[in-house]
Amino acid sequence: MTTPTPTTAAHPDQPAPDHVHVITDDAEAIAVAAALADAFRPGAAERDAQRQLPHAEIEQLSSSGLLGITVPRAHGGADVSARTLAEIFRLLATADPSIAQIPQSHFVYVNVLRAQGSPGQKEFFFREVLTGRRFGNAQAEAGTRHTQDIRTLLEPDGDGDYILTGTKHYCTGALFAHWIPVLARGAEDKLHVAYVPRGAPGVTVVDDWDGMGQRTTASGTVSLDGVAVPADRIVAHHLTFEGPQLHGALAQLLHAAIDSGAAQATLTEAAEFVRTKSRPWFESGSATAAEDPLLIQRFGALELRVRAATALLESAAQAVDTAAARLTDDTAAEASIAVAAAKAYAAETAVDTGSALFEVAGTRAALDGLNLHRHWRDARTHTLHDPVRWKVQHLGRYVLNGTKPPRHGLL
Repeated sequence: MTTPTPTTAAHPDQPAPDHVHVITDDAEAIAVAAALADAFRPGAAERDAQRQLPHAEIEQLSSSGLLGITVPRAHGGADVSARTLAEIFRLLATADPSIAQIPQSHFVYVNVLRAQGSPGQKEFFFREVLTGRRFGNAQAEAGTRHTQDIRTLLEPDGDGDYILTGTKHYCTGALFAHWIPVLARGAEDKLHVAYVPRGAPGVTVVDDWDGMGQRTTASGTVSLDGVAVPADRIVAHHLTFEGPQLHGALAQLLHAAIDSGAAQATLTEAAEFVRTKSRPWFESGSATAAEDPLLIQRFGALELRVRAATALLESAAQAVDTAAARLTDDTAAEASIAVAAAKAYAAETAVDTGSALFEVAGTRAALDGLNLHRHWRDARTHTLHDPVRWKVQHLGRYVLNGTKPPRHGLL
């Protein structure tokens, strides 16, 4: 499959932001993310309760320049470290885990271009990203045997280009996207990624996500009905897995960061609720709930878990950076295992902290109008993305028998 340089921009019904800042280094990227988190936090509960999709917030995210921070320096980007990227996602998740999840696929598919894009594709698409254009995703399929059973087809049209046909589900961010990267089977059943304009003929994006949590991720259905795809917009993704790779480790690192940030947000709101709204249990003898020694003990235990999740996240990100600097089978395996540990622990911490909020805050916290249950709903929904039990399985195989984790995009 040839990969000439793309020559056309995204569909005109999805204009890029008017002005996009270009971030120059890691420190600036973290500062921008922290400021955006502060801006997004106040409206998170209402957006969830009303299922108001964060159109304005996503435009702010684009304009801030954060979506271009993994573009290589040779192409004008900041090329930030995995550690910085993980911290950015953690910060955004402390404000709104739905907003944090939306750009996860964006960075994954920028990484696909970094790994397998031709020089012309990199030049074109990295320029698109730096001008604020967003990647969504059309990856998962429903009704197949398992998550790796991809049945969307990419077939030659006889004139050197291709036709894309299939239906995708859980397509986070597709409604906000300028480009939708589509995972499909090409010749010899091998995986490719086709970068398709959001408004291309034959592409239909349906806002039908009705999950109990992560309600504003716009994770709807994408239908692809004979979509014409030029050869210059197709990347041979299967080549990524023919040697040591960090595709899965980076993707899962960002999910771990979302869970870690969600746990921190839950604990922060629980503490504020107990300080300002909870009454002490009469047997404690305390004047306020915040002085109850049993509550203090429980908060201390929860804080330990949140801190541990953050520490594991930082360690995993460092392992990814180390492997990126010297990529071998051994360094790639260590990165995947470190990320698996961080993801497994952060997922359980986010869910458990979401449940513990009601334990420490008391009966009033269960009032539906307060919408405190969004923390548990978001954590429980997001952590279903892939099973923790298999991450623990790979950890056990690695430590006991030295078995390296498999090369696929979910580890």
